[in-house]
Amino acid sequence: MENEMRSIGEMARDGGLSVSALRFYDRASVLVPAWVDPVSGYRWYGPEQLEEARLLARLRRAGMPLADIRLVLAGWAGPDTNLVRGLLKAHLRRLELGLSDARSEFSTLRALLDLRESDPMTSLHTATARLSVPAPELAAALDAVRFAAGTDPELPVLGGILFDIEGEGLHLVATDRYRMAVAQVRTTGHGGPRTQVIVPLPLADAMRALLTGEEPAQLAVDGDRVSLETGDRQTSGQTLGHEFPDYRRLVHLPAGRRAHVDTAAFRQALETGPVRASETREQEGAPYELSVLRVTENGSVIVCDDGDDDQNNVAVNRNFLLHALTAGARDELILELGAPTAPLAVRRPDDEGAFSLLMPVRLED
Repeated sequence: MENEMRSIGEMARDGGLSVSALRFYDRASVLVPAWVDPVSGYRWYGPEQLEEARLLARLRRAGMPLADIRLVLAGWAGPDTNLVRGLLKAHLRRLELGLSDARSEFSTLRALLDLRESDPMTSLHTATARLSVPAPELAAALDAVRFAAGTDPELPVLGGILFDIEGEGLHLVATDRYRMAVAQVRTTGHGGPRTQVIVPLPLADAMRALLTGEEPAQLAVDGDRVSLETGDRQTSGQTLGHEFPDYRRLVHLPAGRRAHVDTAAFRQALETGPVRASETREQEGAPYELSVLRVTENGSVIVCDDGDDDQNNVAVNRNFLLHALTAGARDELILELGAPTAPLAVRRPDDEGAFSLLMPVRLED
């Protein structure tokens, strides 16, 4: 039987769907394997299911709702194609209407941006700053935020780390829209106004490579250039000529339930626990796996099983959460979970100024 069938890996390769997506569509009764090994639970697909998988992949890329996809697959091979044609036409119409509305709104927003950029009060200012920072603290801050920086070429402003200098403090901030990380460092020597620059990731990585000792490092900002000097070593480069979003507006979260977790044990629970595939959202062109969490009455965090539909569950990108645990760099961390639509916060017990925020993912009904 197996010689005539495709394994889940082969079906993923030939059908244009990831393994996690195939598992999701099996659980959702959209594309059910022809045979499941009763001992290993391994899924096998019949030859005729390859066309269904490819069709499913096309419909998913087109953003068709799951309920409509079920009907299209059910009616695809039948003699009467009227229902399928009607579903495709209706979805295309929805996409066209949505695109028309989006174009109208974006046109208005571009006009507002043009007006704003023409106002000299909103233009970027030339910054100058000289300050001293403890090398170990700056190294730890870079480690805490680096994972959250963006890589989307369409959003170059997020492709760096914000250095926000104010008073005797330096905040480092990175975000890729789906997650944000913030850390702070003590400084001395800066007596000027608040200064912000975006350090591109290659330069930030070069800075981190210098921070191997205990001596203070000297950070200098001069217009569109930034440099870091420690001992007899130095690195410098040009900052990103953009304005970073106002991160302070994004870190004021509604009160949530806080739970202390043993980092190693919680990581193991995530890595070995149940996951769900995101059917409607993608990262780098592929569905990603979700971990569904809940704070129990006794104050512990559990990874929920499939079928656990408690209204207080919060779903997040599992890999993003694992990255945040690593960046937290503590044996114990605090998870703060609010409503299912509120960001999940990962905090250090000994440093409220260093934390990560992960955007939740809406679970499919």
